[in-house]
Amino acid sequence: MSGHSKWSTIKHKKAAKDAKKGKLFTKFIKEITVAARMGGGDLNSNPRLRTAVLTARANSMPNDNIDRAIKKGTGELEGVTYEEVQYEGYGPGGAAILAQVLTDNKNRTVSEIRRLFTTHGGHLGETGCVSWMFDKKGLITIEKSQIDEERLMGIVLDAGAEDVKEEDDLFEVVTQPEDFEKVKERLDREKVPVASAQVTMVPKNTVNVDAKHVEQILKLTEELEDHDDVQGVSANFNIPTELMEKAS
Repeated sequence: MSGHSKWSTIKHKKAAKDAKKGKLFTKFIKEITVAARMGGGDLNSNPRLRTAVLTARANSMPNDNIDRAIKKGTGELEGVTYEEVQYEGYGPGGAAILAQVLTDNKNRTVSEIRRLFTTHGGHLGETGCVSWMFDKKGLITIEKSQIDEERLMGIVLDAGAEDVKEEDDLFEVVTQPEDFEKVKERLDREKVPVASAQVTMVPKNTVNVDAKHVEQILKLTEELEDHDDVQGVSANFNIPTELMEKAS
């Protein structure tokens, strides 16, 4: 939507800061470890691991870190056992929020996630309460300064992408999960710099957040993202640009 900032755009800008702090690497290590534990350490036969490694490499994670995470998953190195959980709820103003979690203590984590929702004017819901509002998609973001739209469309649609959208200063390339890798690899071959690349939950529709809830919902989603056990957050809100500028 013109004149609005979607959660995906806000998240991209925050991820750039997190990458500098090394926070993203911790999340990648967890995902790679779990993927290797569940499906083995061979990238060719384990699509989830392949996607996790691709995402980590796209964010400049060193190969040594990736190799160690795989070995922890396969049991070659000692590591922690994580459980996968998806928490769902509503933020202030009625926006739907999903938090993908990997935890070694589910009771501790659900208590902390519930507290974050409550503190910032939202509430944690039952499993399935908002997940139906989202689709699993590959999402690749590219800064507009890196490529013109016509060339980008030609590259990614030929490689199997579903759509290209404009959001502020970014292009968003949307794919089916199974087409994510080949689209990303095609962009790499064409030497198109990618800002972020991941398989994530994308909202089917979005809701506008009014002025009184902007600060609360930004704080809630930011603190969820910052939680050590949270791998990723998806939300379906739009914030008018002028309110976003005031909040930041």
